[in-house]
Amino acid sequence: MAVTSGQSTRAAETGSRPRKALTIGAVCKILQGEFDDVSISKIRYLEDQKLLNPRRTSGGYRLYSQSDVERLRTILRLQRDEFLPLRVIRQELASGGDLVLADGERKPAGGAVRRAILVDTSRAYLSLEEIVEETGAREELVSELENFGIVQPEKREGRTVYDETDREIIRAANELSRVGVGARNLRVFRSSADREANLLEALLGPSLRSRNPERRKEALESLESLAATVSHLKHLLLVRDLRRLAGE
Repeated sequence: MAVTSGQSTRAAETGSRPRKALTIGAVCKILQGEFDDVSISKIRYLEDQKLLNPRRTSGGYRLYSQSDVERLRTILRLQRDEFLPLRVIRQELASGGDLVLADGERKPAGGAVRRAILVDTSRAYLSLEEIVEETGAREELVSELENFGIVQPEKREGRTVYDETDREIIRAANELSRVGVGARNLRVFRSSADREANLLEALLGPSLRSRNPERRKEALESLESLAATVSHLKHLLLVRDLRRLAGE
């Protein structure tokens, strides 16, 4: 079938026309199929944390581009699947770290391996109310996780606060609680983490305690690299055992 000049022009315009910007409500609805806990308030919180920067209308309404939506999907996946604190996600996105593409493919930037979450400069602290709101966990579950040493909140200015790592631990524990895994059952992960930390301390402890700034810096870099390697090894061992369980 022949295509007239006018039809050809309209087709080209349609193909090159940018997709319509979305409101925050529309974005939330799109992502709820993949992320059960996403909400308008959570998206706004991520924006407050400088992870998103949608354009605004003259009336102040947020409008999200397709790029914004994919960035948000990446953030939510890294939270859910990798249990990364927002601070680390922000750093990875800013430095071109691992990106989860629309088809689920993970593309590492420059072949770099993600660094483990370790000692850093600053941390954000949250109250129990904020933890419950952001993770959807019950206060009773948070209390049980504290009792078993899974999370370790601090006392600051007379009140109990949790850091971003605590929040992601609680988020993961809450997911497991939905299939009947209680806080008591998570002690095996706590024990495993303690053994791994003790191994790395035995290897790098003296250098980490050094008063020489250069030696300590090198030790911290080695610690992060080794921690990432240990984490990856543990994941591979788990995958191998799960394949056996699945009968592959």
